Amino acid sequence: MKINLSESEKAPLQSIEEWEDDLLVRYPEPKSKQAKAKDDYRNYHDSERVNTVREFYKLNHTYQTYDFVVEKEKEFLKFEKKEMPFWDAVNYLNTLVDDSDPDTNLDQLQHLLQTSEAIRADGHPDWFILTGFIHDLGKVLCLFGEPQWAVVGDTFPVGCQHSDRIVYPEFFALNPDSADERFNTKYGVYSHHCGLDNVKMSWGHDEYLYQMFKDYLPEPALYMIRYHSFYAQHRENAYDHLLNDHDREMFKWVDKFNPYDLYSKVPVPPDAKALKPYYEDLVAKYLPSVVKF
Repeated sequence: MKINLSESEKAPLQSIEEWEDDLLVRYPEPKSKQAKAKDDYRNYHDSERVNTVREFYKLNHTYQTYDFVVEKEKEFLKFEKKEMPFWDAVNYLNTLVDDSDPDTNLDQLQHLLQTSEAIRADGHPDWFILTGFIHDLGKVLCLFGEPQWAVVGDTFPVGCQHSDRIVYPEFFALNPDSADERFNTKYGVYSHHCGLDNVKMSWGHDEYLYQMFKDYLPEPALYMIRYHSFYAQHRENAYDHLLNDHDREMFKWVDKFNPYDLYSKVPVPPDAKALKPYYEDLVAKYLPSVVKF
């Protein structure tokens, strides 16, 4: 069933990056302590952003149902929306420049480079660097008319009971799955330690990009991409009952990636022109020359 949304329901945030700003409020320090002080990161406790983020999650938690996810998979995982060379795709993503951010006017390419260059500086493998460089490419969903709450936001399993450790859990009372006996028990349609590969996650840029590149990257990279927004698990351990041993091992990589994503933003723009040859070679090593969206 198609959801008829008003403009405010499609875009409750001023920009899709506002979700990441909210993450810095909720998680001002990485799991493994970094050298930066909390004051070095953005703080929106005293701003109107709190209200817009609450509205964002009200919509997200209301409409992200099991059936909604199934419909989006059918629509987008055919990858028939658009086809373009990889670097044209990066430029396409750059149309999502965040004009509302008070701390940086960096475009999406520069944010991706900040993430990947921080990973590179710490001596990680090249596929890890590439993961940092492409991790937000799935946000092009917004350019295909998808509402913000179906592109970004903390992700969570659908098809089972919603954890009270997900951000703003009170809004799940508005979700039809909460009253559906198939989906509102601890395991729902799943089983004990069934493994996350058998679990449907709320729809967004993480799952979309994972499906796009799942045949090209090492498994740790794929876990980073697919679950980097699954904060209810990698910060709260709320879904241990669904994970199997392999998931737990792979989540060590998700934990490694998360600080680079959240805490690498600085006001000094990276030199994209100087860095591009390195990333051209890196992309050519792992990914197809043409990207299908």
